This record gives sequence, structure tokens and C-alpha cells, in this order.
Amino acid sequence: MEIRFCPLYSGSSGNALFVQYGETRILIDAGKSGRMIADALTFIGEDIRNLDAILVTHEHTDHVAGVGVLARKLKIPVYATGGTWRGMGWKVGDIAPAQQRVFEADTDFYIGKLGVSAFTIPHDANEPVGFRLWGGDRSIATATDLGYFPKEMLNRIGGADLVLLESNHDPDMLMANDHYSQALKRRILGRHGHLSNDACAEAAVQLRETGVHNLILGHLSGENNTPRLALTTTETRCEIEGMELGKDICIDIAYRDRVGAVYSVGE
Repeated sequence: MEIRFCPLYSGSSGNALFVQYGETRILIDAGKSGRMIADALTFIGEDIRNLDAILVTHEHTDHVAGVGVLARKLKIPVYATGGTWRGMGWKVGDIAPAQQRVFEADTDFYIGKLGVSAFTIPHDANEPVGFRLWGGDRSIATATDLGYFPKEMLNRIGGADLVLLESNHDPDMLMANDHYSQALKRRILGRHGHLSNDACAEAAVQLRETGVHNLILGHLSGENNTPRLALTTTETRCEIEGMELGKDICIDIAYRDRVGAVYSVGE
């Protein structure tokens, strides 16, 4: 069986990722309105009523804006760490206790036949996590909202068949942005902020060495990055390392404002 993956939305203005394995269908985060997520799923031929769960990475609004509405409307479980539940409670509203699933970071569990491995990420939130999802001998991983790319994360997502990795900002664009305060700039650039294009490119090289062949650049900033700049930065770094694009590594973009491609891993 194949794993299907689609970044419905990925960016600073909202995040929602779709994953399917067999009869199991889940969202990772729901940072857009329920209507926008439903329409995005319809666009790729899926019915929002068939979702089995929502996995939440952390409590920031761009990841949880639609969680409460969808949970109440669809009557489906929501999975998050204890810290994330405490942090997002007032943002998502009442969710029935029977639908609340609490897991610890750096643990594994199953939703249907889909294996879920949660790992800690360096971000300024309460117990934030990324995920590696398993179906048979295939896996995909998502890692965004990272202040840096630690060795432990390489161990957790290395060798995955497909990785969505943050490429949030260009530091020069960020520093020149008059709309952002110095405090906000320091936060983004800090060890618990967001991964820059250059840092993403370096991580891409490390991931390729573990066998990762398919890489999607996600969580791009709307003001401090462009899809072309993010893509060019990582592609150039990979070419410097002697990789042939499209052969040694395939790199794509997940968009902030429109539904991305649908990827299939496995049969």
C-alpha cells in the first residue's frame, strides 16, 4: 500500500497537511478555516468527512486555527502533547474529552494502520513536535518551525522516503523588513525560531546522505521569502555537493496560499 501526502497549505499564514495510508486519513495541523481545508481536500478528491484524526505539532495559531471547529463538526480525535493541549486550549475551544488524545514527545503510536513517531523540535512552544509516519516499510516525515536542525532530528527523519522541511526565510529579507520589530526578528533568527533557507539547504545535504531522495520545502514566510528563492538556495547547495537534481534528489515547494502536489510513496 502507498502513503499519499499533500501539503494543503504550508506557511506562516496557516498549515494543514493531508496523509493517507489505506483507509486511514489524517491531517497534520489545521491552521486554516474548516471551509478552506474542506475545499482543499475536495480539490484533491478527498472528503473531509472521511478524516480519522488531526495531529497537532504545537499550539501556535497558524497550526490550530481550525482544529476546534473541525473536531466538533467531524467528531474526530485530536492528538497533541500535554503541553500543546495546555497551550492551545483557549484557542480551540471545547473539545469533548472522548476526542482528546494525549501523547508524549519522542514516542510511537498508531492511528489505524498508520504508524506515528513523534519527535521533539526546537521551537518556542509548549512541547512542540514533528512527525514521521510509517506505512509498511515506507515513511514520510514533516519538520517545520525549527530554530535549528539538531543531530537528533537527523536521526529521527533520516532515510525517510519523503521529507517536508522548513525553509522559512531569507535572513537578508528578514533584517530589511520594516514591518517586523527587532524583537520579532531576534525570535525568528533564534535557536527556537524558524529555519532559514541556508540552514534548510545544509540540512538537505545531510538528509540526502541518509538516503532521503524526495524533499519538499515548506512553511515559507509570506514577507521574508519567495518560493523561487527558497528553491534556488537548496538546489544550488545540493549541486555544489555534486548532486544531480531530479536524479540524486528531487526538491519541490509546498505553498502558503494554494494546494500543493499530491505525492505517493510506495506501490
